[in-house]
Amino acid sequence: MSRSYLILGAGISGLTSAWFLKQLGHQVTLLEARDQAGGNLRTLKRDGYLIERGPNSTLNNRPALNILFNSLGIDPIMANKASNKRFILRDNQIHPLPMGPGDFIRTPLFKAAGKWRLLLEPFIGRASEEETVAQFVERRLGKEFLDYAINPFISGVYAGDPDKLSARAATAKVYALERDYRSMIIGALAKTLFHKHRGGAGPSGGMISFDQGMQYLTDTLADKLAAELQTGVAVNTLQQLDDGRWQAGNDTQQWLADEVIITLPASACAELLSPHAGELKTLFQSIEYPKLASVSLGFKKSQVNHPLDGFGFLIPRCTGVETLGALFPSSIFPYRAPEDHHLMTCFIGGALNPAAAEAEDSELLRRVMRDIGPLLGITGEPELVEISRWPQAIPQYQLGHLQRLEAIEHALKPFKGIHLRANWRDGISAADCIQNGYELAQAIGR
Repeated sequence: MSRSYLILGAGISGLTSAWFLKQLGHQVTLLEARDQAGGNLRTLKRDGYLIERGPNSTLNNRPALNILFNSLGIDPIMANKASNKRFILRDNQIHPLPMGPGDFIRTPLFKAAGKWRLLLEPFIGRASEEETVAQFVERRLGKEFLDYAINPFISGVYAGDPDKLSARAATAKVYALERDYRSMIIGALAKTLFHKHRGGAGPSGGMISFDQGMQYLTDTLADKLAAELQTGVAVNTLQQLDDGRWQAGNDTQQWLADEVIITLPASACAELLSPHAGELKTLFQSIEYPKLASVSLGFKKSQVNHPLDGFGFLIPRCTGVETLGALFPSSIFPYRAPEDHHLMTCFIGGALNPAAAEAEDSELLRRVMRDIGPLLGITGEPELVEISRWPQAIPQYQLGHLQRLEAIEHALKPFKGIHLRANWRDGISAADCIQNGYELAQAIGR
């Protein structure tokens, strides 16, 4: 039987939830407060460059992605092979992250003592209580691996603080290796053998985007949902009527539906839902979002001594360098820069240095160039500068995050027909949001 669904927020979570429900024959109404749908997937074309203001790509590692692409009739592009190579800064040089046992033995990225320390990992037992990412990694792999592998990884993915993020919530797949196999190394080997034996069935896991950038995906969804989508519409009230239906509204409009799906940031959820259960305001407000700025730079290839032959490089916090790292988009995907030019996107700010993201544009550029110029052998000034600011960038899955999610679900249990889907729960990547939107539609729309 067809039902009506009101979806608040037209980012990737809201768009995919609406699309999959529509595919199942349901009536959907999708409301977005901004003038444009798409959330943080924002692509800018300027002077021959294609600049991602938000996510540069996503991994094709969830089954719902191919289901979505096929239903929309669109094809992603795969990242270049060079993107498999990542670099980490140590001792004022950027070193390739080792990709195999031989590379690991030879790399100067980790000292001999750190490499020997890894041999102890299979003999270390499971934790008895929830740990931060820093506690988990240092206990299992040692301090050096934390400083020069996991710390920069956390900066690159979450712009976060490993001393606050929950290992169970923020790095769930890594934590699961200890939980299921008692050892990260043994678990990783077991999974590798399993996938080889299975013959590679399922999603490729490769990095993907689109010729026209990541916004092409949300633009396509918005076009397909044009009849159901309303932009420039903010909702500030939500109530359940006596007949069980939900009514959302503002000072001038009201919308009715059998069920409501909220895909808004945690702060917006706090304001909308706390009238129903007072404890929700504190629970949602405890989910932090750091400030982050991205600085996209265009150069002639002759200005950059480094070949930029990889995905990018990350900068461990222990180095004292302010910039978090840089991506090399023109080395990852085609059509990102004019011929004989490089495009790189640098990040500054984050949970450990939020004030840096508030600096003036000229100061942000100066700091980034100060940090990356000597490392990459850059001469002269960039011919393109594009700065994007995210006052609330990436939700932080800190200690107790899973318990917070359980408490939120418990507080909303008396209210039938209300569903939550956003990147503050169940994964922060675009792929996670697509998969979660698909699973929600299958759970409530069948």
